[in-house]
Formats: sequence, C-alpha cells, structure tokens
Amino acid sequence: MLDLVIDARAAAIGPGFDVKRILPFRQRRMVGPFIFMDHAGPVDIAPVNAHDLDVLPHPHIGLSTVSYLFGGQVTHRDSLGVEQIIRPGEVNWMTAGRGIAHSERFEDPATLAGGQLEMIQTWVALPEADEEQAPTFANYQPHELPVFTDTGVWMRLIAGNAFGLRNDVRTHSPLFYLHVVLQPGARFGLPRGHQERGAYVAKGSVEVAGHRYTAGQLLVFTPGVDPVIVAREASTLMLLGGEALGERYIWWNFVSSRKERIEQAKADWQAGRIALPPNDNAEFVPLPQDKSRPAGTGGATGGAAPQALS
Repeated sequence: MLDLVIDARAAAIGPGFDVKRILPFRQRRMVGPFIFMDHAGPVDIAPVNAHDLDVLPHPHIGLSTVSYLFGGQVTHRDSLGVEQIIRPGEVNWMTAGRGIAHSERFEDPATLAGGQLEMIQTWVALPEADEEQAPTFANYQPHELPVFTDTGVWMRLIAGNAFGLRNDVRTHSPLFYLHVVLQPGARFGLPRGHQERGAYVAKGSVEVAGHRYTAGQLLVFTPGVDPVIVAREASTLMLLGGEALGERYIWWNFVSSRKERIEQAKADWQAGRIALPPNDNAEFVPLPQDKSRPAGTGGATGGAAPQALS
C-alpha cells in the first residue's frame, strides 16, 4: 500500500526562518517528476525583520519551479524582467530551462506580522528534450484552475490532469498536482493513470489502511494500488506525482540528467553568465563553497542543499 513515509525535516533558509523540507529525501528523491518540495509557514515575524525572509536572486537550470500559497503574498522577479505578486489560489510556474535567476521578496509586512504567510514550493524536473529550452514564466489565476466539491471534499487542480479535471497550466511531462481540503470523516482516493503518486499532509491527520498519518508527512504509494484516505479531522493535502523521468542529478538549485551540465551551471553562475533580474540586481546568492559532486536520484546524498524557497 505504502512504499515509504517521508517525515519533513527542518531546513533553514534565512535568519530565524525554517521551512519543512520534504523532497529530496535520501531514500526517495523524486515522486514522478517532482524532485523538490518545501512547506513554509505559517510565518509570524516582526515587520522590522521581514527582509530577513527574502530569497535573494539565485539561479536554476533544468526544472520548473512551482509556487502555491495558502496565505500571504510573495513578489517574484526574474531574469526575463517579470515582476509578479503571487497570492493564495494562484500558481507561479517558472521554467528555468537552460538558465534563469529569480528572487522572492516578502514585501507586505502586514501579512508576515499576522502569521498569514504559508506556501508550498515544488520543483518539477524537465524531460531531457526540454532541459535546454528558453526560460519562461507564467502566472495562473484562480479562475483558470478548476475546483471540484463533493460531500466533505474540496479540491483544486494546480497542474496536469486528475479525476477528469484539466487546466491550461503548461507542463512538460504527464503529472498531477492537487490542493485538497477534507472535512472530518471524508473519504478520498488517488487519481488513477499515473505511474507514481504521493500525498503530503499539510494540515490535520488522515488514516490509510488503519494507520494514522499527521501533518508534515509525505505518503508515497505503491504503484497500482487504490488506497482510501480517511480524514481523522479537518485536513489539507497536496497530491502530486506522474510519470517517472529517469535519473536526475541535483546540486544546490541545479537539476540535470547530466553531471557535466551541473558543473557548467556552477561555472556560469560564478562567472556571471546567468543574468540577474533587471529590477532586482543589487544583491544575489553566491555559489556555495561546496566541493561535492552532484547527487543522483538513485544514489547517496551529496551536493549542496537546494536553495529554498524556489
């Protein structure tokens, strides 16, 4: 029924700002094409310290970053000149391709002081044929993301296809990504037709096959099974998965099917060959001083920790 249960680990991304890191994990680096997952918040911090949370301009290759908020707002700026505030229920989908840099700034002190900021960020690895595409960015509004409701169940399709729902969020491989809210006692299943599937318990607790799982746990299911998820209390889940892409290497913010490509990305960032956001270029995150090699999806841990958020 379950291949693995992954407990989120604390990861510091700034002074006094820890997130729950779910993927990558030593025993399971990917679920479908999803290679990274962080859960930040709820954040409650004095407005005077809000700048400490900012994620300065940093680079990516070989992946799409996906930002989804439960509360608050974040300002995204990137090398393409895009400046986009993301709010709850929207999706920011940035495809790095051959290389992009972006920042994420927390510029609304009121939402931080009120403990409203809470977000999920994932990285979706790209198929080999798309790893070197030109970078792109898109923001999708709530009305573009279909919602389904049933007794005790509310869900929004963030990307891909599931339960007969589809939207126009551009993806590069077969996948699904859902925000699901369950009322106590509600019963729910997993979408069929996907090779790998997982359910992250963001809030509350659920029961599967007589076992209880709580907030901060990612349940990775055995292919081909059709489990019943029962909400033990009001619960929020993020369902994700899709077609496996094969081995990927990950080092810091770089993902690739080729180790040498990650080495090139390191050199490019060090040499300034990946452009900074034109409207946020006064500071940036330097390349970590880490001599380890990129870690493969099937190998032991290694390499610098990914920069979060995304």
